[in-house]
Amino acid sequence: QPAARPPVPAHQVPPYKAVSARFRPLTFSQSTPIGLDRVGRRRQMRASTAAADGGTESSALVDDNGSEEDYSYEELCQANPRYLQPGGEQLAINELISDGSIVYAEALWDHVTMDDQELGFKAGDVIRVLEASNKDWWWGRNEDKEAWFPASFVRLRVNQEELPENCGSIQDEEQDADMSKHRQKMAENKDQMRTNVIQEIMNTERVYIKHLKDICEGYIRQCRKHTGMFTTAQLSTIFGNIEDIYKFQRKFLKDLEKQYNKEEPHLSEIGSCFLQHQEGFAIYSEYCNNHPSACIELSKLMKQGKYRHFFEACRLLQQMIDIAIDGFLLTPVQKICKYPLQLAELLKYTTQEHRDYNNIKAAYEAMKNVACLINERKRRLESIDKIARWQVSIVDWEGPDVLARSSELIHSGELTKISKQGKSQQRTFFLFDHQLVFCKKDLLRRDILYYKDRMDMDEMELVDTEDGKDKDFNINVKNAFKIVNRATDEIHLFCAKKQEDKKRWMEACENERRRVREDKEMGMEISENQKKQAMQNARKSRHGKIKGVSYNGCPMPPPHQSLHPIHQRHITVPTSIPQQQVFALAEPKRKPSLFWHTFNKLTPFKK
Repeated sequence: QPAARPPVPAHQVPPYKAVSARFRPLTFSQSTPIGLDRVGRRRQMRASTAAADGGTESSALVDDNGSEEDYSYEELCQANPRYLQPGGEQLAINELISDGSIVYAEALWDHVTMDDQELGFKAGDVIRVLEASNKDWWWGRNEDKEAWFPASFVRLRVNQEELPENCGSIQDEEQDADMSKHRQKMAENKDQMRTNVIQEIMNTERVYIKHLKDICEGYIRQCRKHTGMFTTAQLSTIFGNIEDIYKFQRKFLKDLEKQYNKEEPHLSEIGSCFLQHQEGFAIYSEYCNNHPSACIELSKLMKQGKYRHFFEACRLLQQMIDIAIDGFLLTPVQKICKYPLQLAELLKYTTQEHRDYNNIKAAYEAMKNVACLINERKRRLESIDKIARWQVSIVDWEGPDVLARSSELIHSGELTKISKQGKSQQRTFFLFDHQLVFCKKDLLRRDILYYKDRMDMDEMELVDTEDGKDKDFNINVKNAFKIVNRATDEIHLFCAKKQEDKKRWMEACENERRRVREDKEMGMEISENQKKQAMQNARKSRHGKIKGVSYNGCPMPPPHQSLHPIHQRHITVPTSIPQQQVFALAEPKRKPSLFWHTFNKLTPFKK
């Protein structure tokens, strides 16, 4: 180690909330989660050695009934000796480096740092790993700089022999010739590349099943025996629906094994298996949405020594690897976000002539949609909290809660509503999915809103109105449009101050109808319990404090691009997650709503 190398950073790896997880076209990580004892040619050699020694076939993990109950921890460790042992990956990567091998990692997230002793990079960058002796911080080179970087922010490449397309200047000049040879050799052996990826998918699935089994049998079963320490509600919060996920993943792995060609892995056709189970993966949504609450509840318990000792005893009794319980509970969140990465790389090494090409391509899109749907549901949960807080701030609210039918604010602003008698009323309107709510500003305190009425948008039809005299209302109008009740033929006339405002409202109303259709197609639903909880939390936070809304309007979000419906929304990922990181497929953010920004600056007042 060079004498000039600075010490390992003393601070912790940046928390999950600080990680940028935004969508970057064409910069997907090209690797999959792996055991480093099986990278490249070393993996091939060890696999052949295991076969020569009469090692157990990996398919023995799951029997015909989808059960792996008879597959012991010792057997799994024997099948994957380094991968499951604590520190195994570090030992393997240092072994490769000491042997003179070049080890590359790809960044999954931006690492923004102002410290000269740390290596900054963006998602998709390729980093050469020079040392991995520390569990949390590795030493590496990116472009012309060497420094420490958080190990959890990167993933090792599956095919280390292949020249990274975007590594460029991180290579030494004397290595160029060797890299060119590697590139030529790998181009001639694409089947082996596909074999590597297929084997990684299969092996990580088997290890994942073992982790789920450990959680269900090692933790949940023991917790239920100790009723004096855990209530049913606590266990539900901490573990969510992980038992349902375990059941689903066992069936998925069983079907995956049927499609796996053990003799010639590159001929395996696993794409159809992902397509067959794509709807079942939606089960992860509930778990991901609950995970922040699980972290909070677990953190409270771990402050007491008896709970720390209990969970450690459970781990040792189950002979689980040296990972804390919060790390185990993070694995489902990580797993659902890694499937698109795995399929993206498999597609990369699958020729168009391959029988599985079309299915792999469709499976990649399907799993990307699943990951996005899960993140969209998470965003909706955050949205209903804001809507609930907004509603309790409205004076004289009447009728059902907004959340009874809606979960997203689409547009808001001021319009003049004109009655049949020609009477005009200036109102502030809030367009949600399924309904349009309008309020009146207080005469003295313009930041206070009073509830006036609402419309059911499911029964309405939008009609453009030309400037001039309107025959229905017999008055001259400008920048006007109508909303007509299809059932009763009742007509509502609205006028905007400017032509641009009218255009935004027309687009917003069309956008509302489109989003309602998309939600139905995607199965986007928020449970009644979640809505009820959001309203209860909003009322509790308002107890003893009456707040008024300071409102300046809200710009129309930009029209959707011509993408799949699920890609047309701003995506976020589960928050409050521990040190280990999660990759999420995130879309570009819409222009932020000024309404919510202003709403957060509520002015307290007394009635």
